[in-house]
Amino acid sequence: MRQIILASASPRRKELLKQLIGDNFIIRASSYEESPHPELNPEELVIKHSVEKARDVAKYFDCGLVISADTSVLFNGKILGKPQSSENAEKMLKMLSGQRFKVITGLTVLDLDSGNEFTELESTLVWMDKISNEQISAYVRTREPLDKAGAFSAQEKGAVLVERIEGDFYNVIGLPLFRLGKILQSAGVSIFEEDSS
Repeated sequence: MRQIILASASPRRKELLKQLIGDNFIIRASSYEESPHPELNPEELVIKHSVEKARDVAKYFDCGLVISADTSVLFNGKILGKPQSSENAEKMLKMLSGQRFKVITGLTVLDLDSGNEFTELESTLVWMDKISNEQISAYVRTREPLDKAGAFSAQEKGAVLVERIEGDFYNVIGLPLFRLGKILQSAGVSIFEEDSS
């Protein structure tokens, strides 16, 4: 299998990529500093961040595939990032309670051998249950929401808050596997090799 580099320190993205291709990749976190770009809409922004993360990491390698992603929660046209405090997490969850919102991911794969750059946008609709203030406070006390965009984690305890998802579930966790699988296969990576460990 070709050398694959994940340009992310996210443990969730690491586990998702492992699910797809086994342990056949290395991790090199990007040092790219995400900054606001008021001239870009949210979809353009997550794409820009994913491209810049991939290009930053690509500087350290001569060959292989660099994978990067940038995921955000989008509600009423505004990006909800990671909460900066417990109070901020509670505020976000109260805002999302009983609401429908989007999780968007900019996905980039750089093929260092061919020079090809694949960049795509994945969007998933999420319906959150109506949550009481007591439930929100209890959930925030678990500290699970504090490093998650939108202050919830669909693959952990936060799963009980999510009523319905329309689209790629893995996108909500941070790495759209269906779309990534298609890109990897087009770049010559076999997802279904017998021994992918």
